[in-house]
Amino acid sequence: MKFIIYFLLFFTLSWQACTTAQKTQIPDKVNIPDSFAHAPKADSSSIAQMQWKQFFADTFLQHLIDTALHNNPDILIAFQHIETARAMAVSARNATLPSLNGVISAGVDNYGDYTMNGVGNYDTNLSPNISKDQTIPDPTADFFIGLRSSWEVDVWGKLKNRKKTALAKLAASEKARQLATTLLVAQVAGYYYQLLALDNDIKIINHNTTLQEEALEIVKVQKEGGRATELAVQQMEAQLYNTRTFGYKAKQEIALAEFQLNYLLGRFPQAVPRDTIFTQQHLPQQLQTGLPSALLLQRPDIQEAEWQLLAAKADVASARAAFMPGFQITPYAGFNAFKAALLFNGGSLAWGALGSLTAPLFNQKQIKAAHLIAVAQNKEAYYHYNKVILNSFREVGSTIQQLENNSAMVTLKQKQVTALEQAVASSRDLYLAGYASYLEVITAQKGVLDAQLELNDARKNQLTYTIDLYRSLGGGWQ
Repeated sequence: MKFIIYFLLFFTLSWQACTTAQKTQIPDKVNIPDSFAHAPKADSSSIAQMQWKQFFADTFLQHLIDTALHNNPDILIAFQHIETARAMAVSARNATLPSLNGVISAGVDNYGDYTMNGVGNYDTNLSPNISKDQTIPDPTADFFIGLRSSWEVDVWGKLKNRKKTALAKLAASEKARQLATTLLVAQVAGYYYQLLALDNDIKIINHNTTLQEEALEIVKVQKEGGRATELAVQQMEAQLYNTRTFGYKAKQEIALAEFQLNYLLGRFPQAVPRDTIFTQQHLPQQLQTGLPSALLLQRPDIQEAEWQLLAAKADVASARAAFMPGFQITPYAGFNAFKAALLFNGGSLAWGALGSLTAPLFNQKQIKAAHLIAVAQNKEAYYHYNKVILNSFREVGSTIQQLENNSAMVTLKQKQVTALEQAVASSRDLYLAGYASYLEVITAQKGVLDAQLELNDARKNQLTYTIDLYRSLGGGWQ
């Protein structure tokens, strides 16, 4: 009767312990728009499908990008993250297989006279049915050479889901490397075009410095002839000095850009070889954005977030399986004897197997807590996946708008520069003829310098926005 009561009590506790948690309801997909904001009519083609060597035709830039991809610390670290994830995937894959260990063991026991083994061994040695070799020595040694195995039968899919988690994290680590590559390519290209633009700034400043020096000499001659004042000379000199400071400012920005670019290339500071003509730099003009659905397959950060979401779902399934009992089989086979000389005797061959069923009884709170953690992390992964998709559409839409506005700005700035260059020539002629003051000459010279620098900056921004669109669409890692 007591046995029945104990059995029912154990069965009840085990049943309660094995009650699994409810499944977590999380959507399998995210609804996305049919088109990008401010984008023309979309088709299936996209600049993101171009390899970076096709997108960037400048051979100097190609060499810099290739150097960065081989030496950049973040890329090298990303490769090691992949190796770590791959090793974890191998471990998780083999966890479903039985373990097999070769065992060599030796031990000795000295049993008391009033113990079960002590009395049993004494009685056995008095038996006429045993041979001399079967006499049990005192103390009693124990020698074993053989194989022992252990196998957890994955009935509820706990180990299977752990393997899914590891494989998903491996895929996510590869996407993280692709993301690092995309960002690195865009950063190297951005700093490269910034350097070219700054080089062109210095050319513009030097050209205007020459024009202002010529104008200053004219005003000095005018002063000697009594047609200009010392104030005019001083104003012209002040403008010339101010223009020269622009050149040193540009040189400082060049130094900073070269430092940053060398850092991205994984090398110590050195001169950066580059093209000398900024105005002839071109990137693809037909900037197809492709279909929004392709963005989910092209952008590495979206793919990484999706794999992390799949890993989190598998973690939840594994946590649910922890509520269920575990089945384990532990067989062994080998030679076992209490005398070393008899170890490899045919009669010493021994084998056996043990099957066990284990169910959680008093650690339910820990298991429930682990399940709640897995569920929360699963939801977090889903919200992060949504966030990455929203951010990608924001980047693409805003970059398209910036490209359109900046393109119109470049056109207008070019017209402004042309008009002001003519104004500089006109003001000089009118000043020599006595129909314009030196202030009008200074204003025209200042205006054309500012406009040329702004046009140069707008051209650089057009290249930068094009690179941003290429990156935001998922290009650069191929």
